[in-house]
This record gives sequence, C-alpha cells and structure tokens, in this order.
Amino acid sequence: MGVNLKDIIPKEGIRLEALDGKVLAIDAPNTVYQFLSSVRQPDGTPLMDSHGNVTSHISGLFYRTVRFIGSGIKPVYVFDGKPPELKREEIERRRGLKEESRAKYETAMAEGRTEDARKYAMRTSRFTKEMAEESKELLGFMGVPYVQSPAEGEAQCSHMCQRCDAWAVASQDYDALLLGAPRLVRGLASSGNPEIEMIKLDEALKGLGVSRSQLIDIAILVGTDFSPGVKGIGPKKALKAVREGNVGSIKVDFDMDAAREIFLHPEVTEDYKIEWKHPDVESLVSFLCEKHDFSPKRVRSTAGNLEAALKRFSQKSLDSWF
Repeated sequence: MGVNLKDIIPKEGIRLEALDGKVLAIDAPNTVYQFLSSVRQPDGTPLMDSHGNVTSHISGLFYRTVRFIGSGIKPVYVFDGKPPELKREEIERRRGLKEESRAKYETAMAEGRTEDARKYAMRTSRFTKEMAEESKELLGFMGVPYVQSPAEGEAQCSHMCQRCDAWAVASQDYDALLLGAPRLVRGLASSGNPEIEMIKLDEALKGLGVSRSQLIDIAILVGTDFSPGVKGIGPKKALKAVREGNVGSIKVDFDMDAAREIFLHPEVTEDYKIEWKHPDVESLVSFLCEKHDFSPKRVRSTAGNLEAALKRFSQKSLDSWF
C-alpha cells in the first residue's frame, strides 16, 4: 500500500527518454504485482501455461524489462526479504481484502458478470515466493542484475541510491522518499503512460518547508505499512501539524518511535554486486518456451533486441549512467 502523500508532494512530469543513461533501482514486488493484476484474460483469469502455472509475472517482467533497456534504462531489481514485525497487521489486512475479493470474483463468475469478475480478480493477486524465484531466474538468463534485500525492498533501493550505485528508485509508493532516496520515479511500469512522475527529495522537502524527519512524521500520522495513522488526519492536516510543531499533542494509539526507526534506520545490506551481462538466449528460450509455452519466435526476437541494447550499454562509460 505505501503511504499516500500525493496531495502534498511536489513533482514534475518527464518523458521516458529523460531516463536514458540512468541506473534505476526497481522495487521488484511493487512492479511485478502490477503485472499479476493487469496481465489477465478478459474474465480476470491470469495468464497460465499448459500446466496451470501462472505466467503473468514473467511475461510482464520479460517484455517490459527489454523495453526499459531498449530505452536506455539500466534496471536493477530489488526483492523483499523478511518484513518488519510492525508490518504484520498490514499484511493481515491485505490478506483479508484478497479473500473478500476472491469471494466476490466467484459470485460474479457464477452470475456471468465478466467485467465485475475481472475487477475483483485483479484484487486477488499474490506475489508468492515461488514467483519471486522464477523472476530472479528469468532476470539471470536475461543478464539483468537483481539484489536480495534482508528486509524491505524499497529501503534497499533507497540505500543503493544513497551510495550512488543507482540514480533513482522506481516505485509507485512514496516510501522511498521517507527512506532517504534522493530521487523517486513513479509510473514507470504503467503501459502506455506518456508521462512519468519524477520527485527529487531535496526539492520536495524545500517546497514543503520540512525536514526528512518531519516528512516521516507526516507519513506516520497519515498511515503507513507500519502504522495505522490517525483517523481524520490526511496529508494536508498532518503537514500543518508538523509545521506548527503540534505533533506531540496528537493522541496516537501506536508506537510512533518504532515506526520512525524503520524509516530512519532500515535493515539493508551492502553485500551485492550490480553487473549487466550478456543474455543466455538458449536458456531464455528453454525457460520461457519449453517450460512455460511462450512463443519461440517472439522470445528469440525480443532476446535479439535485448542483446543489441545491452551491447550498446557496454560501449558507454560507467560514469555516464549516474
């Protein structure tokens, strides 16, 4: 879910071409989940191979990543590790909503309401451990690097940007700003989106007239994955409270300090290596076509585009990517 700060965060629109020559740390679950939700049949059924295995995630990841690379973007995917204990309540809430949507989907299908069924089906998507491993396997064959975070993927993405191993975090959530990412790119994974949002942390803080710690307090009051927020307080009210120094007078029934700690001192690792390699085309064909029934002709054609794009990368100096 992330935190909803869209009403107060200043942003600018950029074209995809503006990211040419940039290394982006991509929140893998955030991105792949969108594929699981949107890459579906008209009745909401996800793409599946002949063995009944869901393939929406690997289809979206394969073709979209090649498009990114063809546009000059150097993606690094970051996968979640163990979630913080404070996220347990949010995880349970999401599980309940998915079960609710599953029941509504089955009812809609039984009544022949295909459009409603698809809508509910999209809300039942789950990014499983098996899907994460398949995604990593695919990226390995493509020659695209990925990083395993010990905890929250967005925290790891932000840390990599702070170390200048990546230029920006690509995610739909605003959490990366709270975690100290200097830049956030939103809308990158949206099909056909002509304009992408770019948010620069220093400019956002300056525009709001707050510090990063104060922005974290705003988010906590509104509600994050680690705090339920305060009823009746949205981004604008929270911003006003922070500016006026009234946060301490607001009654909360959760541990604000614990939530602050997650954003200020997240669990991350520096044990990673970012390297783009030549794709293993035959392994890609075996994985996608022989195992999951993808079209060999289309996969080989797309793999050829990937090879050509990665070859162009190798002709540029490392400094040009930051």
